[in-house]
Amino acid sequence: MDSLVVLDFGSQTSQLIARRVRECQVYCELLPWNAPAEQVLGLQPKGFILSGGPASVYEENSPYIPEYVFESGVPILGICYGMQALAHQLGGRVNPAPQREYGFARLWPLQSNPLIGAEEQVWMSHGDRIEELPPGFVAIASSERSPIAAMADFQRCYYAVQFHPEVRHTPHGTAMLRQFALEICGAKPQWTPASIIDQTIQRVRQQVGTERVLSAVSGGVDSTVATAMVQRAVGDQLIAVFVDTGLLRQGEAKQVREALQTHLGVELLVVEASEIFLGALKGITDPERKRQIIGETFIRIFEAQARQVGMPPFLVQGTIYPDVVESSAPDRAQAQRIKTHHNVGGLPPDMQFQLVEPLRYLFKDEVRIVGEALGLPPEIVWRQPFPGPGLAVRCLGEVTAERLAILRQADAIFTEELHKAGYLRLRYTDDQLEGTAQAFAVLLPVQSVGVMGDQRTYQETVALRAVTTEDFMTADWARIPPDLLARVSNRIVNEVKGVNRVVYDITSKPPATIEWE
Repeated sequence: MDSLVVLDFGSQTSQLIARRVRECQVYCELLPWNAPAEQVLGLQPKGFILSGGPASVYEENSPYIPEYVFESGVPILGICYGMQALAHQLGGRVNPAPQREYGFARLWPLQSNPLIGAEEQVWMSHGDRIEELPPGFVAIASSERSPIAAMADFQRCYYAVQFHPEVRHTPHGTAMLRQFALEICGAKPQWTPASIIDQTIQRVRQQVGTERVLSAVSGGVDSTVATAMVQRAVGDQLIAVFVDTGLLRQGEAKQVREALQTHLGVELLVVEASEIFLGALKGITDPERKRQIIGETFIRIFEAQARQVGMPPFLVQGTIYPDVVESSAPDRAQAQRIKTHHNVGGLPPDMQFQLVEPLRYLFKDEVRIVGEALGLPPEIVWRQPFPGPGLAVRCLGEVTAERLAILRQADAIFTEELHKAGYLRLRYTDDQLEGTAQAFAVLLPVQSVGVMGDQRTYQETVALRAVTTEDFMTADWARIPPDLLARVSNRIVNEVKGVNRVVYDITSKPPATIEWE
């Protein structure tokens, strides 16, 4: 099928560009800027998109656009750093901006062009800017702080924008990418859930052959869809393993076992390992170390289970792309690490498995679309995300059985009240996102003075976090009604022993992440 290639210069939203192009039903793949030419050109791309990145083009050893991109003769779209690299390499001039430009900006078109037809709101994130256009280019849009906020060479079909069309904060950004993919590049829209499933099944069959396969299932959306996908590919070669880490939410272990056996019908092994995980985490407070310990402990348990069933060499994981982006895995060497995900950077180098990751380059919303296409029920497909390390990363400070019990109870109250009020699932109302894509409680290692029954208390603090997001790469805090938050706070301080203060997090991503840790 027709495809586009995004060359990755290290932006945290590089894969989001590919995601937006896929929304236009055009297959798009993200590859490092320095990937071998034969690998990139083997996809026969109809166009190239150059991502943003943290470098400056005038710095020594900064990433650059490979010559084969220009020699290919296909259209090019540069975004942020990609725009600056395009200008720099084709004879323009890029300098540090007198004033950096981060966040929302107004964009004004300067002349007729196929990408920007009217005044737009866009999302900026840059400290450099184009000072002089390369030969053959004209400025097609400006912003308050960027006189050349977009440029084009109409003859060669080269376009570039200083802002980020891939993020939802640029409301018409997807339309711009659609225009580039379908009209400028002439790509055909053939990328659909059915084609995702078909191609993934083929890859899994090629990878595992006739070998047995273990699947690490948590009951969450990602691991369940990954398991269903692999089951469709290899049938009874698959054995699912559910590990009760002791880090799950209230009543979750029972719910997960029942859901997996009822809806997937796979052979299921259940491992009770709460003491193992709590022992390994004893005295550990650093969140990165927690994730590394949990990742390695998971693998050792799966290796032990594998030996009992004849050591299958393959392990299925529900890794999705936000995990990879934030962990800055080896295939994204230009990116900065945000945090290590237990199933990416937290894996031990001597593990005895080859990983099968059918969802590795899909976003959460794509995973859900695929899950629906596989016939999974809504209660699984639309289940709120839960991190693989579980409550260990929501229990800031040391993880103990006592602190986990406090956190479980507070979290259960929050989600129960959101469910009763209809806020536990994301929805569109008048084209606005309402409800929550993810909501949970966090236990902070912070004690403060309170008063209960005329008695002084010195107890812990619970933070509530709820966000709206479609792709989990960017997120905004959920506008939950004050009376609902008041009801949750009142129940927690009255029902959860050891808590005398509740706060609500109103920070977006970025600058924060969705999880606290």
